Amino acid sequence: MAEIVMPRLSDSMEEGTILTWLKQVGDEIAVGDEIVEIETDKANMAYESDVAGTLTEILAEEGATLPIGSPIALIGDSPDVRTTPTAGPVEGEAPAGGAAAPFSEPPPRHPQANGGGAAERVKASPVARRLAEEKGIDLATIEGSGPGGRVVKKDVKKAASGAGEAGAPAGPAPAAPSPAAGPAAETAKGEVRVEEPNKLQQTVARRMAESKATAPHFYLTAEVDMSAAVEARGRLKGVAAEGDTVPSFNDMIVKACAIALREFPKANGAYRDGRFELYSRVNVGVAVAAPGALVVPTVFDADKKGLREIATDARALAAKVRDGSITPPELSGGTFTVSNLGMFGITEFSAVINAPQAGILAVGAIEQRPAVRAGEIVPAHLMKLTLACDHRILYGAEGAEFLARVRALLEEPVALAL
Repeated sequence: MAEIVMPRLSDSMEEGTILTWLKQVGDEIAVGDEIVEIETDKANMAYESDVAGTLTEILAEEGATLPIGSPIALIGDSPDVRTTPTAGPVEGEAPAGGAAAPFSEPPPRHPQANGGGAAERVKASPVARRLAEEKGIDLATIEGSGPGGRVVKKDVKKAASGAGEAGAPAGPAPAAPSPAAGPAAETAKGEVRVEEPNKLQQTVARRMAESKATAPHFYLTAEVDMSAAVEARGRLKGVAAEGDTVPSFNDMIVKACAIALREFPKANGAYRDGRFELYSRVNVGVAVAAPGALVVPTVFDADKKGLREIATDARALAAKVRDGSITPPELSGGTFTVSNLGMFGITEFSAVINAPQAGILAVGAIEQRPAVRAGEIVPAHLMKLTLACDHRILYGAEGAEFLARVRALLEEPVALAL
């Protein structure tokens, strides 16, 4: 009898929440089969079994949160199974003790096949499951386009669009109230609804609070003339073939930072346990807004990649964040972070360092404004960059030199292609 325990799926994971059992008691398990979907502090991902046999007992119900190493299931060699435990509370009933499940929106359950046997579970991302439940769509009717046939968000949207065209009900089915939401209370502020943050939101809250409390932030701001970069990107778009990836301004910023990080090792380091950690790889994290949270996937070895490769990687990572298929390895290993709010019209802001990194670059919008060149006022495309530094490792002069190098690279973008 083999014991399956809560795995460590990310470097910072301390506990995990069982989202969905992908196999049921009595199912035959092969090595590499996805057996359970787990919510970690960084992402939701399926755990693949490292042993073969029959799933004889599920020890952790859907919705249960357990520390690393806690038993969650048993896999045996014989087909005999124990049938008294269940994989979770009966639909419509509260968990034992009346406690709310510790995640904000539980994934939908799938009914058993006719005859009462365990039905095959549809592989789908948590975002896709929630969207399908909201729109009243059976996941079993959707062909998945994700890895291994996994149903992702865009598949559900496509199915919903097709259902609307075929005359299906226009509005989504009313969603059941989230078990994580507290009872509404009438106060002077109106009706109050309390929601429990999910694991990712809890992690963001904890790490941002720790960063501000422990890392002495200071900020440096520089204005960059992006006129040459705007012209260069225009030329790239003009010569790009259909389907080619055209680097964005943010991709140019990531590349400029990567080159500067190679030249300024402390900016590519961290202050940990009273020591400086200086990293040999330049891995730039790119902040991406996800539903209800902020996620930072990593462009690895950005200093060694061309602009087009960085653009391709960044778009693929952002798509994975939005459809919920991003994995913990793709969220780990960052040595520096770029956060861009320019697309929202924000001209300047200060970001919180993604600890334990030494710094984070906040990027504002590119605006056409008057600038003085050779004593004359001319129109220019200007952008503000604000570098937040951890003063324990990245001091004022070093931070200023690093930011000046980023600015110089962006103002002469031909250097980004060298």
